[in-house]
Amino acid sequence: QVQLVESGGGLVQAGGSLRLSCVASGRTFSNSAVGWFRRAPGKEREFVAGINWSATSTLYADSVEGRFTISRYNVKNTLNLQMDNLKPEDTGVYYCAARTAGWALSSSRALDYTYWGQGTQVTVSS
Repeated sequence: QVQLVESGGGLVQAGGSLRLSCVASGRTFSNSAVGWFRRAPGKEREFVAGINWSATSTLYADSVEGRFTISRYNVKNTLNLQMDNLKPEDTGVYYCAARTAGWALSSSRALDYTYWGQGTQVTVSS
């Protein structure tokens, strides 16, 4: 089992930045892909960004490409999401997710992820 805990959410004005972090405990996630998803009020959960096990390949939703940067530090079992030039439409609950051990490639499909954090709220005011 892998437990994921997110932090770093908050309230920020449009154009501002936030950095989300996710720390894994239990089994390591160093040999599996991880990612970030979000759920905006009244909308379905959507993919934000993903990264493979070795941090050599990243995947982004079109809506965040060029503004968000995903990174991971396997030694510390940590996943980060740097969010710059935030927009009001980025508001939502952000979730960290990890694939089952051994599934090394990133994916934009929520169904491909086994472990999920509780989420952290990000609110961007206009």
